[in-house]
Amino acid sequence: MILETLEVGPFMSNCYIFGDEEAKEAVVIDPGYEADRILMTLAKHGLKVKNILLTHAHLDHTGGLKQLKDATEADILIHKSESIYLKSSPMQALAFGMKPTIAPKADRFIDEGDTIKVGQYVLRVLHTPGHSPGGICLLVEGKGMVFVGDTLFASSIGRTDLPGGDYEELIEGVRSKLFPLGDEVVVYPGHGPPTTIGQERRYNPFFG
Repeated sequence: MILETLEVGPFMSNCYIFGDEEAKEAVVIDPGYEADRILMTLAKHGLKVKNILLTHAHLDHTGGLKQLKDATEADILIHKSESIYLKSSPMQALAFGMKPTIAPKADRFIDEGDTIKVGQYVLRVLHTPGHSPGGICLLVEGKGMVFVGDTLFASSIGRTDLPGGDYEELIEGVRSKLFPLGDEVVVYPGHGPPTTIGQERRYNPFFG
């Protein structure tokens, strides 16, 4: 197994490269800017990108999407409810005083229970809206790992005051879909350090 975490862009978002060293296959999760650096890391391991997975389509997680798509021709997978946010990428950039970027369309929509193969590994989709309507988490089956985007952070949760956000939905999604995964499961968030389900279930102030 190969797992590389790259903190990228002005929003310091986590981009994950998850791959199978034997099959030389990988997925890139949330390429938020610095596509050149992502491509260099893939080349270092000799990995071919099979899919680009978006936990959601806010700008800080998609800023490098077009460049990465153009360079790899990998399929972009996202929940259907996030399509509107891909289309609004230029407006999101302008709102932060940044150069507008146009994000490519999704190649395939994914939803609760869908699976994505990466060599010998399987990622299962968990639909966890709240930070955004089509927010998803990606569980690596049998490996005690879950990529959660901006749904859950170490001692915090994702914002729910942005368009399409819903606090109650986010809290319920974490309680019903993430906490049952087990206390030892390692959580890889969209920003900040990794944590565990047990740590957040016990000590995260939003779930006390």
